[in-house]
Amino acid sequence: MSDDTTKQGVLFKGLSRKAFVAIFDQDHASSDGGAVLLKACDDNLKLSTRLASCLSDDRQQSKVTHSLEELFQQRLFAIACGYADGNDAGRLADDPVMKLLAGRDPVAGGSLASQPTLSRFENAARARDLLRLSEALAEAMIARHKRRKKRVRQITIDLDPTEDPTHGAQQLTFFNRFYDTSCYLPPTSVVSRKTARASWSPISRPRRSTSTRTFNAPAATLKTGSRSWVSALRSTAPVAPVSWPTSCGC
Repeated sequence: MSDDTTKQGVLFKGLSRKAFVAIFDQDHASSDGGAVLLKACDDNLKLSTRLASCLSDDRQQSKVTHSLEELFQQRLFAIACGYADGNDAGRLADDPVMKLLAGRDPVAGGSLASQPTLSRFENAARARDLLRLSEALAEAMIARHKRRKKRVRQITIDLDPTEDPTHGAQQLTFFNRFYDTSCYLPPTSVVSRKTARASWSPISRPRRSTSTRTFNAPAATLKTGSRSWVSALRSTAPVAPVSWPTSCGC
């Protein structure tokens, strides 16, 4: 821990003759130990490595301190642990668990990337990178289903938008009349096979409506973009029928 140690150490004063003391001033401590289980799952699926390989790296390699895979894992696991704000990177840069999740030694490893570095990383992604990310996520989901041995009677593909309200002047945020707020609205495909569920996010493009600029990705558009993945998904259970929703509230 760097700056988040506490001065208060005595608890339940007056409860007994002996003081009950709890001190959190050790040099290497973290409150996110449970995230190690996420790391184990990611190592098993190789998901972050596969997704990070979809990104283009145009930086001068002689000046690179943090690889794209490390930046991807740092941002991914931070969000998974509830640190969605990029500004949290400053106080998490020396967190031993966060360094472990990003592939660095929790004690001797160097500090993780700063907030400006993560912001440049997020803004460097191009449209083709996002498309490759979507494809890689779908491939990982389909590969996962191929390893399942249970018989599948029905495959259902559900398309839903995910509201992500924004506050301020974020890039590419538009007003949505249904949710009555400015937000991002990425569509997500959720695939259900009997009791198993997996998801991936197709790419939607912004289009202009008559009164306001919004993200609109109707079900027919997502069906067209995901048709090849539906064929690949069908190959994992050739007998099971595949059902689509008739509409999407995107």
